[in-house]
Amino acid sequence: MQNSSAADHVATIYRFCAQSMQYPSAEWLTEHYYSSLYLLLDHLGASEEKKSLMQAVDASSDALEDLQVEHTRLFINGVPHVAAPPYGSVYLEKTLRGKYSENILLYYRSHGFDLGVGADLPDSIVHQLEFLSFLAEDRNVEIEREFLARFFLPWFRAFAERVKQTAQHPFYRIIISLIDFFTKEEE
Repeated sequence: MQNSSAADHVATIYRFCAQSMQYPSAEWLTEHYYSSLYLLLDHLGASEEKKSLMQAVDASSDALEDLQVEHTRLFINGVPHVAAPPYGSVYLEKTLRGKYSENILLYYRSHGFDLGVGADLPDSIVHQLEFLSFLAEDRNVEIEREFLARFFLPWFRAFAERVKQTAQHPFYRIIISLIDFFTKEEE
Protein backbone atom coordinates (compact mmCIF):
# COMPACT_ATOMS: atom_id res chain seq x y z
CA MET A 1 0.00 0.00 0.00
CA GLN A 2 1.26 3.49 -0.87
CA ASN A 3 1.75 5.92 1.96
CA SER A 4 -0.80 8.70 1.97
CA SER A 5 1.53 11.46 0.79
CA ALA A 6 2.89 9.45 -2.15
CA ALA A 7 -0.61 8.31 -3.14
CA ASP A 8 -1.87 11.89 -3.02
CA HIS A 9 1.01 13.03 -5.26
CA VAL A 10 0.38 10.22 -7.75
CA ALA A 11 -3.35 11.01 -7.80
CA THR A 12 -2.61 14.70 -8.39
CA ILE A 13 -0.21 13.91 -11.23
CA TYR A 14 -2.70 11.59 -12.93
CA ARG A 15 -5.38 14.28 -12.61
CA PHE A 16 -2.97 16.92 -13.95
CA CYS A 17 -2.15 14.72 -16.95
CA ALA A 18 -5.85 14.03 -17.58
CA GLN A 19 -6.52 17.77 -17.56
CA SER A 20 -3.60 18.31 -19.92
CA MET A 21 -5.11 15.91 -22.46
CA GLN A 22 -8.44 17.73 -22.56
CA TYR A 23 -9.22 20.36 -25.17
CA PRO A 24 -7.23 23.46 -24.15
CA SER A 25 -9.36 26.08 -22.45
CA ALA A 26 -8.62 29.41 -20.79
CA GLU A 27 -10.38 28.01 -17.72
CA TRP A 28 -7.49 25.69 -16.92
CA LEU A 29 -4.58 26.59 -19.21
CA THR A 30 -3.47 29.47 -17.00
CA GLU A 31 -0.24 30.88 -15.65
CA HIS A 32 -0.79 28.70 -12.58
CA TYR A 33 -1.07 25.63 -14.81
CA TYR A 34 2.16 26.48 -16.64
CA SER A 35 3.93 27.21 -13.34
CA SER A 36 2.88 23.80 -12.03
CA LEU A 37 4.06 22.09 -15.21
CA TYR A 38 7.41 23.91 -15.13
CA LEU A 39 7.85 22.99 -11.46
CA LEU A 40 7.13 19.33 -12.24
CA LEU A 41 9.62 19.38 -15.12
CA ASP A 42 12.24 20.98 -12.83
CA HIS A 43 11.60 18.31 -10.21
CA LEU A 44 12.15 15.58 -12.82
CA GLY A 45 15.29 17.21 -14.21
CA ALA A 46 13.65 17.79 -17.60
CA SER A 47 15.33 21.14 -18.27
CA GLU A 48 15.47 20.75 -22.06
CA GLU A 49 11.76 19.95 -22.23
CA LYS A 50 10.95 22.91 -20.00
CA LYS A 51 13.11 25.19 -22.14
CA SER A 52 11.47 24.07 -25.41
CA LEU A 53 7.98 24.55 -23.98
CA MET A 54 8.80 27.96 -22.53
CA GLN A 55 10.23 29.07 -25.87
CA ALA A 56 7.14 27.87 -27.76
CA VAL A 57 4.77 29.60 -25.34
CA ASP A 58 6.81 32.82 -25.19
CA ALA A 59 7.20 33.01 -28.98
CA SER A 60 3.49 32.62 -29.59
CA SER A 61 1.11 35.52 -30.06
CA ASP A 62 -1.70 33.24 -28.80
CA ALA A 63 -0.43 30.14 -26.96
CA LEU A 64 -3.96 28.96 -26.16
CA GLU A 65 -5.02 29.03 -29.80
CA ASP A 66 -1.80 27.28 -30.85
CA LEU A 67 -2.57 24.42 -28.45
CA GLN A 68 -6.21 24.28 -29.51
CA VAL A 69 -5.15 23.93 -33.15
CA GLU A 70 -2.58 21.28 -32.26
CA HIS A 71 -5.03 19.37 -30.05
CA THR A 72 -7.59 19.34 -32.84
CA ARG A 73 -5.04 18.18 -35.42
CA LEU A 74 -3.63 15.44 -33.20
CA PHE A 75 -6.74 14.11 -31.48
CA ILE A 76 -9.95 15.28 -33.17
CA ASN A 77 -9.86 16.17 -36.86
CA GLY A 78 -6.57 16.14 -38.72
CA VAL A 79 -6.06 16.09 -42.48
CA PRO A 80 -5.83 13.56 -44.05
CA HIS A 81 -6.64 11.73 -40.78
CA VAL A 82 -6.47 12.17 -37.04
CA ALA A 83 -2.79 11.78 -36.14
CA ALA A 84 -3.24 10.11 -32.74
CA PRO A 85 -6.79 9.17 -31.73
CA PRO A 86 -6.87 9.24 -27.90
CA TYR A 87 -8.94 6.05 -27.56
CA GLY A 88 -7.59 2.63 -26.62
CA SER A 89 -10.04 0.79 -28.88
CA VAL A 90 -8.53 2.41 -31.99
CA TYR A 91 -5.18 0.74 -31.24
CA LEU A 92 -6.47 -2.57 -29.90
CA GLU A 93 -9.51 -3.21 -32.11
CA LYS A 94 -9.07 -0.76 -35.00
CA THR A 95 -12.50 0.72 -34.24
CA LEU A 96 -14.36 2.90 -31.75
CA ARG A 97 -16.93 1.54 -29.28
CA GLY A 98 -15.88 -2.08 -29.51
CA LYS A 99 -15.60 -4.78 -26.87
CA TYR A 100 -12.65 -2.96 -25.27
CA SER A 101 -14.83 0.13 -24.68
CA GLU A 102 -17.58 -2.01 -23.16
CA ASN A 103 -15.14 -3.87 -20.91
CA ILE A 104 -13.46 -0.73 -19.63
CA LEU A 105 -16.83 0.85 -18.82
CA LEU A 106 -17.84 -2.26 -16.87
CA TYR A 107 -14.49 -2.17 -15.06
CA TYR A 108 -14.99 1.48 -14.09
CA ARG A 109 -18.47 0.76 -12.76
CA SER A 110 -17.34 -2.32 -10.84
CA HIS A 111 -14.92 -0.06 -8.94
CA GLY A 112 -17.36 2.78 -8.27
CA PHE A 113 -16.20 5.17 -11.00
CA ASP A 114 -18.93 6.98 -12.93
CA LEU A 115 -18.30 8.92 -16.14
CA GLY A 116 -21.43 11.02 -15.92
CA VAL A 117 -23.93 12.04 -18.56
CA GLY A 118 -22.56 13.23 -21.89
CA ALA A 119 -19.03 12.03 -21.20
CA ASP A 120 -16.58 11.13 -23.94
CA LEU A 121 -16.06 7.47 -24.84
CA PRO A 122 -15.00 5.38 -21.82
CA ASP A 123 -11.68 4.36 -23.36
CA SER A 124 -10.45 7.93 -23.86
CA ILE A 125 -7.08 8.70 -22.34
CA VAL A 126 -8.68 11.42 -20.23
CA HIS A 127 -11.10 8.99 -18.54
CA GLN A 128 -8.40 6.40 -18.07
CA LEU A 129 -6.12 8.91 -16.33
CA GLU A 130 -9.02 10.18 -14.21
CA PHE A 131 -9.76 6.59 -13.19
CA LEU A 132 -6.10 6.05 -12.26
CA SER A 133 -6.31 9.21 -10.14
CA PHE A 134 -9.47 7.86 -8.49
CA LEU A 135 -7.68 4.59 -7.68
CA ALA A 136 -4.59 6.37 -6.35
CA GLU A 137 -6.74 8.58 -4.11
CA ASP A 138 -8.42 5.42 -2.85
CA ARG A 139 -4.95 3.87 -2.25
CA ASN A 140 -6.03 0.90 -4.35
CA VAL A 141 -2.60 -0.06 -5.66
CA GLU A 142 -3.48 -3.59 -6.76
CA ILE A 143 -6.44 -2.45 -8.85
CA GLU A 144 -4.32 0.41 -10.21
CA ARG A 145 -1.65 -2.06 -11.36
CA GLU A 146 -4.27 -4.39 -12.81
CA PHE A 147 -5.89 -1.53 -14.71
CA LEU A 148 -2.54 -0.37 -16.09
CA ALA A 149 -1.63 -3.88 -17.25
CA ARG A 150 -5.03 -4.87 -18.58
CA PHE A 151 -6.40 -1.66 -20.06
CA PHE A 152 -3.94 1.23 -20.25
CA LEU A 153 -0.50 -0.03 -21.21
CA PRO A 154 -1.56 -2.37 -24.04
CA TRP A 155 -2.45 0.62 -26.21
CA PHE A 156 -0.67 3.58 -24.66
CA ARG A 157 2.78 2.89 -26.16
CA ALA A 158 1.42 2.96 -29.75
CA PHE A 159 -0.53 6.13 -28.98
CA ALA A 160 2.49 7.76 -27.35
CA GLU A 161 4.67 6.99 -30.36
CA ARG A 162 2.15 8.59 -32.70
CA VAL A 163 2.00 11.72 -30.57
CA LYS A 164 5.78 11.96 -30.28
CA GLN A 165 6.23 11.49 -34.04
CA THR A 166 3.49 13.84 -35.22
CA ALA A 167 3.23 16.59 -32.58
CA GLN A 168 4.39 19.94 -33.87
CA HIS A 169 4.20 21.66 -30.48
CA PRO A 170 6.39 20.45 -27.60
CA PHE A 171 3.49 20.56 -25.13
CA TYR A 172 1.95 17.25 -26.15
CA ARG A 173 5.28 15.43 -26.46
CA ILE A 174 6.06 16.57 -22.91
CA ILE A 175 2.68 15.56 -21.49
CA ILE A 176 2.91 12.14 -23.16
CA SER A 177 6.41 11.68 -21.72
CA LEU A 178 5.09 12.53 -18.25
CA ILE A 179 2.23 10.05 -18.60
CA ASP A 180 4.68 7.41 -19.79
CA PHE A 181 7.05 8.10 -16.89
CA PHE A 182 4.39 8.00 -14.18
CA THR A 183 2.55 4.96 -15.50
CA LYS A 184 5.86 3.07 -15.70
CA GLU A 185 6.57 4.10 -12.11
CA GLU A 186 3.28 2.55 -11.01
CA GLU A 187 3.73 -0.78 -12.86
